[in-house]
Amino acid sequence: MGEEMVLGFDAARAQRLLVIPPLFDEANKFRHQIFEIMRRIDSREVDCFLPDLPGCNESTADLTQQTLGQWRAAVAAAATHFRATHVLAIRSGGWLVPGDIPGWLYAPVKPRQVLRSLLRARIIAAREAGRDETSDGLLETARTEGIELAGWPLGAQLVRELEAEEATPTGAQIVIEHSDVGGQPLWLRAENDDDPEQADALAAIVAIGIHGL
Repeated sequence: MGEEMVLGFDAARAQRLLVIPPLFDEANKFRHQIFEIMRRIDSREVDCFLPDLPGCNESTADLTQQTLGQWRAAVAAAATHFRATHVLAIRSGGWLVPGDIPGWLYAPVKPRQVLRSLLRARIIAAREAGRDETSDGLLETARTEGIELAGWPLGAQLVRELEAEEATPTGAQIVIEHSDVGGQPLWLRAENDDDPEQADALAAIVAIGIHGL
């Protein structure tokens, strides 16, 4: 397991939250928002850690070689390293959560749904460029050769996993629906954005849950 960068608020407090970001295009949409959520949770006396996943952000690992299993192992290693007492996973980050750590899954989404969304974006871009691509045709190639979707080069094994995985919550974590947070979801906005009111709401749910208030 290689070394990765981490954004951390560490005051050696008893309560320690590991944050797992969403994958692919939603990682960019939530970048600033996650920082705002962590800053608010830190102010409520909880340490927070957001590690880079291998192949993402500042990581030097090859994204095309990553699989869900490797990302899960990396998250488990981070949980042990930072002595996480709780976890907050956002959207597709919920696929990677260690099953035995209590915490929250915010607006979880199925792997196949994310894969379909990435394929749809590629097909639209191809159509605008005068190329004719189909979901079935792209997947047939991607299963054996990998594929680039929305700027993300995905290996063949990862594509097959995204098709097959159910990523069903284990019960150790509580699901936070977006309706509990309110406002327009960031992943549906045309531009990358942050929302202070949503950050307040999500941080409050997590901090209250950790402190048992």
